[in-house]
Amino acid sequence: MTSISLAEYKKLYGGGRKTATKRPKKVKGEKIVSEGESTLSIQLKALKIEFEQEFKFHHKRNWKADFHIIGKKILVEVEGGIWSGGRHTRGKGYIRDMEKYNSATMMGYQVIRFSTEQVKSGLAIQQIEKMVGDRG
Repeated sequence: MTSISLAEYKKLYGGGRKTATKRPKKVKGEKIVSEGESTLSIQLKALKIEFEQEFKFHHKRNWKADFHIIGKKILVEVEGGIWSGGRHTRGKGYIRDMEKYNSATMMGYQVIRFSTEQVKSGLAIQQIEKMVGDRG
């Protein structure tokens, strides 16, 4: 059995920690659009489905949906950080999301949720298109 140093191992097999790309710094009051939201926006525009981003749907709470399909009571959420232990998957954030989505439903909205992967694969836009139906 042959042993090698850590430095030799890194040289042979690559070293260093592989980390996700860093998000740009947020300017106060400005929302950074996620990859999933950006992709879905492009897909909705391509199909000429009218939408509003960062739609405030509750008059008392500062709740916003990532997307509102105009002319329909459909709210679309692109959930980020589901694999990295992000806000949406931790206890407190998860409970707050349930309260938000339940309130939207009680107000007559249909709330559909997708992961970034589902948006990138095309699944999200296929399902949204089915829900929107004939836009003739």
